[in-house]
Parts: sequence; C-alpha cells; structure tokens
Amino acid sequence: MLVLGEVHTGLLRGRGPVPAEETLRLLDLVAGEQVRISERPIAYARSAELLVGVDCGLGPAGPARAVRGVGTARQRAAITGGHVVQGSAYASVVRAGRSGRLPWSHYLARPGIVETLGRTRWDEVADAFATEPDATTLDLGAVAARVADRVQRTAAGGGQTRLKSARTRLRWIADPDGDEPAIRFSVQEHHLRILHVRGTGLPPAEIAAFCEDVALHDWLLTTLIELVRKSAIGILERDEALRRLIPAIDCLLHLWMPGARGTEADARLWEALERRPGFTRQWDTLVRRIRDQLSVGAVTALAGPGHGAPAGLAVR
Repeated sequence: MLVLGEVHTGLLRGRGPVPAEETLRLLDLVAGEQVRISERPIAYARSAELLVGVDCGLGPAGPARAVRGVGTARQRAAITGGHVVQGSAYASVVRAGRSGRLPWSHYLARPGIVETLGRTRWDEVADAFATEPDATTLDLGAVAARVADRVQRTAAGGGQTRLKSARTRLRWIADPDGDEPAIRFSVQEHHLRILHVRGTGLPPAEIAAFCEDVALHDWLLTTLIELVRKSAIGILERDEALRRLIPAIDCLLHLWMPGARGTEADARLWEALERRPGFTRQWDTLVRRIRDQLSVGAVTALAGPGHGAPAGLAVR
C-alpha cells in the first residue's frame, strides 16, 4: 500500500487575519458537517472532508501492462493563524485483487481508497506520482487546488494584501511500512516540493496532517526567504529595508510551530526532517537577521539626528 497526496499552500486573500467567525464560514464546505477548529497553540481550522471520484492511470503505460486506479480521494481545506490557506487531497492506494472494475457503489463504500487494476509495482507508482501528471494520470494537485481556490473565492478580500507570496505545492508519497521513520525532501521547479515518507506506522489521515504541517512550514520559510531577499539588506537604506520586512513581522514570524499540533509519532518525523534539510535552522537564521536589523534601526533612532551611531557601529 501507498498513501499519496498533495498540498497547496498560500496566503489568504485580505489585508489582515480573518476572525474565527469568518474562518468557520470560509471552511463550511460540507453541509451538516462541522469545521474542526482550535485556538492553541495557534489558531487553526480545518474543513470536513469531501470525496472526489478517481478513475485514471497510476503508472507508466507500456505495451505489456498499464496500471489503472479507481476509487475516491479525500479533499479538505485548512486556515492557520487567519493568514494561510491550504488545499489538500490524499488517497490510500491498494491492490484490488481482481482484474475488472466494479460499480461505483463499491468504491463509494470505501472512502479515501483507490484500487489498482493491473499488475502493480509500488516503486513505479511512487515514481510516476512524483512526476508532473498529464491528462490521463492521477492529479491530486488539481483536487487540492480546487478546494484552495474555492476558499479564496469566498474570502472577502478587503483591500490590497500587505504581503505578496507565491503558492507552493507539496506532493508527497508515504509508505507506512518500515522499522524507523525515513524522510526525503526535495525542492523542484515551479514552487513544487516532493516529500517521501517511509516507516511511519500511522493511519493515512495522520500522515496527511503531518504532510500538511510540513507544507505550511515550507511555505513560511519560502516566503520569508523571498521577503529577506527583496528587502535588500545592506543595499537599500535601512529604513526602506525595514519597511519591506514589516509584513514578515506582522504576518509570518508568530506562525512558526513545527509539529505543535501533532502526536509523538509526528515529533519523531519532524526530528528526522530537521536533520536534513533543517527547516528550523534556516528559519532561525533569517529571524535573527531581521531582529538584528530592527535592533540597529532602534539604536540609530535613539542616537537621533546629529548624534551619529555609537562607536564601532556602522549604520547605512
């Protein structure tokens, strides 16, 4: 068995964080189903899950065989801190144990399960899913994008967004088998990331929640890197550099809490991920750089016009 998924993460439309009541409205996607919401350790809300039918190729087609998947994928959306919206889709892929397709009633009775038709090799399915899909193959990214777009369209907007950032995509492949957790993370072109997870021993819903948390923190780190780059520290005048960093201070820095909502198993996965590439090490370095700029700016302001900077402190 494999668990496959994709998460799209971006900034929620609007000038400021949406309040709890608005968050509930934005994530009310399934009639009669409650939105899951929590305030600690950080404001977080997640919609109920929708089921999306799947009937497409899963692996490389060849003259001797072609792997087909039929079933349903789970689709949901989440908002963190009133600022960040995520669209997520995932499914467990299992062998059907037969050669023929059954009526849809069979697949609807097994939510979140995609059954393979054809001789299945899991390594080929994983490799195929990691590549960009075409019109004939499984595209959970499109499913994730649709629910994220739905929330964005419903958001009121309320003026120009203070922070501009690109949406990132995290495509993930999980093999629950294995004695020890193993993680491989890579950054691709066009804001795509690939995450391979092995040996979790977790149910699919918990694996998906972990991958959504990774996607959130990858987006935060990616956005902060871009903001620091655009601030042109050491090139622009310090006041202008600080002005460009203010959105990071207001919208991003307080959201960094990897693994805060997870279980002990999630903590072990984060520990494996932090060894390499080391999200938190890079985040802390960027945050210290921003705070250093604030400190120097404050010292300069206290010195006042005509007083200059303290001895040994060069101020641009």
